[in-house]
Amino acid sequence: MLFPRQKTPDLTLPTLDHGKFDLSSDASERGTVICFYRGLHCPICATYLTEFQNRVADFAKRGVATIAISSDGEERARAMADKIGSDTLRIAYDLPLAKAREWGLYISTSRGKTSIGIEEPELFAEPGLFMVNPEQSLYYGSVQTMPFVRPHFMELVHAIDFAIKNDYPARGEYTGAV
Repeated sequence: MLFPRQKTPDLTLPTLDHGKFDLSSDASERGTVICFYRGLHCPICATYLTEFQNRVADFAKRGVATIAISSDGEERARAMADKIGSDTLRIAYDLPLAKAREWGLYISTSRGKTSIGIEEPELFAEPGLFMVNPEQSLYYGSVQTMPFVRPHFMELVHAIDFAIKNDYPARGEYTGAV
């Protein structure tokens, strides 16, 4: 389990058009928003990533980098990028499922073809959304067991504004006895 204010797992992956992504050296003033998505087979992911693509500039204005990541291979990742019209959102691929587990993501098994006629991979990670500070500590995290009911990116943008204005710390950091 990941805890706020503690170091996240390392994360180094290839991206479609932006070279290698390495979280430990990702240069941004306030951190990186990482959106783990299910893959090309998921129509909800396409809608969600389109919203993310539309908010890249909003995050950048606040000094926050963005990246979308899946366990899909390069070909399927490229197809998703084309589908959502990605021109500024970094898209990484080949996420090892063992690494997905380190991040606390749930893993699902294939149910065959989805409603859009694309075969699900044998195993794939369910969605997660994280904001990681420049020193690679967790600021915000949300994971899902299903593709439904995900955090809205504009709400995260507003939350970042609040956190900046009020110097608001990451919460949920307590790990002692209860």
